Amino acid sequence: MVINARSKRLLAKIDPHRLPRHVAIIMDGNGRWAERRHLPRVAGHRAGIDAVRDTVEISRWLNLEALTLYAFSKENWKRPKREISFLMRLLREYLRRELERLKRNNIRFRVLGRMEELPPEVQSDLEVGLRETAVNNGMVFSVALNYGGRSEIVDAVRRLARKAQTNGGDLSQLDESALEQELYTAGLPDPDLLIRTSGEMRVSNFLLWQIAYTEIWVTPILWPDFRQEDLLEGIIEFQKRERRYGGLRA
Repeated sequence: MVINARSKRLLAKIDPHRLPRHVAIIMDGNGRWAERRHLPRVAGHRAGIDAVRDTVEISRWLNLEALTLYAFSKENWKRPKREISFLMRLLREYLRRELERLKRNNIRFRVLGRMEELPPEVQSDLEVGLRETAVNNGMVFSVALNYGGRSEIVDAVRRLARKAQTNGGDLSQLDESALEQELYTAGLPDPDLLIRTSGEMRVSNFLLWQIAYTEIWVTPILWPDFRQEDLLEGIIEFQKRERRYGGLRA
């Protein structure tokens, strides 16, 4: 990992003992990035791959526990079929190119969302990535695909209901901990920091349960232009915040 000069200056401002455990990012702005350059939207998606690689590398270098990227929502199926096909091909291309790098850096790959509804060839490549990084115990790199926060909660409740029917359990005793164990993110800490690129002020149905007390940082930078120093800027802003979780200042 090559740390550029600006990033080195930013690193000097970061307290290494107060890093977020889990950073989640809504990658937004690919289409606008392309439009501003009079390019087709798919060019923005391809350019965004460099931002993904840079973000994964600096996150691993910082030794973050988890990084989650919002790649494809359930609502994204409404986009033109040509764009969806390109996104699926791009995902497969990324997995094939980056798998060895993930393994070399001890990164565990994970998918959040209804993976079984994705095209079979995409599922196949995802399964390879999941299987070949399963023994890694470094950073958990999750990609939200065919994901919706409301759907995640519905799926979790359905699994709890099935277990109750099978085991004779009582849903009236359901608590938050039990539900969290059925979420796609089971086993991961809730995000400490949620970053959204492109300046839009909304969470877009992303990790609705998990971000109850997450610090949110919105940057006007479009996703294809997001680089290691931008993540560091977000972490610096995060460390300025006082997190009280609904309580009072000590």
